Amino acid sequence: MQPRHRPFPARNFPSAEEEAGARREPGPYAGPESAYSLAFTDTRFLLREDLRPVRMQLELLKPEMIQREQGIESTIVIFGSARVLPPDAAERQLEAARAGHDAQALRRAETALEMSRYYDEARRLAALVTTRSASLETPIYVVTGGGPGIMEAGNRGAHEVGGKSIGLNIVLPHEQAPNPYITPELCFQFHYFALRKMHFVMRSIALVCFPGGFGTLDELFETMTLIQTGKSRPRPILLFGRAFWDRLLDFQHLVDTGMIGVDDLKLFRFVETAEEAWEHLAAFYGFDAAPTQTGEFADDI
Repeated sequence: MQPRHRPFPARNFPSAEEEAGARREPGPYAGPESAYSLAFTDTRFLLREDLRPVRMQLELLKPEMIQREQGIESTIVIFGSARVLPPDAAERQLEAARAGHDAQALRRAETALEMSRYYDEARRLAALVTTRSASLETPIYVVTGGGPGIMEAGNRGAHEVGGKSIGLNIVLPHEQAPNPYITPELCFQFHYFALRKMHFVMRSIALVCFPGGFGTLDELFETMTLIQTGKSRPRPILLFGRAFWDRLLDFQHLVDTGMIGVDDLKLFRFVETAEEAWEHLAAFYGFDAAPTQTGEFADDI
């Protein structure tokens, strides 16, 4: 016998999604000048200057809710330049420069080939993190800025071993598209740099920083500042390629002039290879300990 009424758990009211998708016949209030549309479906309304706090809240909530639904609890952030080429692309660029007989172009191409080793290290590290953490109580997912270069290498390494990875892309004045190796349901786009950087840190158990420019330095120093000031719990910060960082930044000078304390030098560690980076993370967190001792690594800031 069929029930004569709907079960008690049914909704008392239609959902916002149902209301937004309900078909409405066109009429005198269907034009672009009309204010009749539902507020949460009205793009022109949501993009008003006064709605900025709402948009910022949405950029906080959307990635947070989706990652929670996907079971993402702990991440390793891979930062680095969008301009670092894969080795094969760097080789082709060098061949073209040699054929062109342009000394400056040749020097740039030789440097690009030398820097391309970092693409391979980021790719290998992402694969190591993805495979070796898969059996942990809390698997670790690679997260990058979602663009080309080192970011692509990080997503690619996870993708090539069958793992998920996250991309936090951002709208920029010049054309920017996510790299093709991000897990589609974990590929996000941001308008606000501040919200994007917050999501980098919220679930991270470590920051791995490859050579990069202004953006990489911004992300590195924000994270170090959060830890230095006690706003975020300590976590490993690994700088790939000591020769690059020593030439770029004189950390000892900051100590010698009293700008930072000597203990602040312990906030980061130099590494050269993917294996060395993983060994440090494994020692710091006890990844080789019994599963009941691994626990949950990430906290919100």
